[in-house]
Amino acid sequence: MTISDRAIHVTDRPAPEPGGGEVLVRVRACGLNGADLLQLRGAYAAPPGAPADIPGLEMAGEVVGLGPGASRFAIGDRVMGILGGGGQAELCVAHERILMPVPDGLPWAQAGGVAEVFTTAHDALFTQGGLRAGERLLVHGAAGGVGSAAVQLGRVAGASVTATVRDPDAREQVAALGAEVVAPEGFEEHGPFDVVLELVGGPNLPGDLKALDLDGRIVVIGVGAGPTCELNLQQVMVKRARIFGSTLRARPLEQKAATARAVERSVLPFIASGAVTVPVAATFPLEAAAAAYERFAAGGKHGKIVLLVE
Repeated sequence: MTISDRAIHVTDRPAPEPGGGEVLVRVRACGLNGADLLQLRGAYAAPPGAPADIPGLEMAGEVVGLGPGASRFAIGDRVMGILGGGGQAELCVAHERILMPVPDGLPWAQAGGVAEVFTTAHDALFTQGGLRAGERLLVHGAAGGVGSAAVQLGRVAGASVTATVRDPDAREQVAALGAEVVAPEGFEEHGPFDVVLELVGGPNLPGDLKALDLDGRIVVIGVGAGPTCELNLQQVMVKRARIFGSTLRARPLEQKAATARAVERSVLPFIASGAVTVPVAATFPLEAAAAAYERFAAGGKHGKIVLLVE
């Protein structure tokens, strides 16, 4: 799939060649993410080294080729991982250090929706936010892919999880993942919270700060509702609050590899055992990517939108 004139098209391209330490992957599934939609709209350029017009920040598939020096995986291994772009294709290349093994028995639809959301959620909650067992976690926008992942990771880490969900039809599904679900309006009254995962944006920040406990942490990883707000810095001082911001796409290889190893250690065992699931809202064939993007943009979904590659 390629982007031109802010539209998605089916295009034939030469098969990519894996370079040093890279593998060639026959893609079986690739999840859609907010950055893909922004790239389609011309608002988020691919980072250097990634295909400029082929979207796709995550994929799962089978190794079909090895570049010079690549030895972590063998031909035929099932792998998944985050990418700078290029995942929405029949073939893609990825450095072996950012790839993870697909747990046995995990269907392709779910595997294609693991890497981006679980890596993002794990990094935000634990590496950035320092979430610990026994703490109280608030997840905003919990019906989406990252939100659903964060709810489950908080639960299995021993935190008490509260989630805001705007769509009443999705609240029961999010509650089943292990959260106390509340409406976005008046969420401040359900605190105090040790960690707030902000997936909505600037308008929530004043309420996040009000709901924060002493030494609390706010981690901002989504600004769909707007990137700006007005904050009372005196509250930040009095509560000894910390506000973090984080993105994954433009990080260098070393940092992406570190996040992949953290997910391998701390998340994949829970997925393999079934204690953590990968909710999928809908699947589309790769050739129907335009319809998949429309479904993603419409909102009101619980879990991932995933493209399947025959």
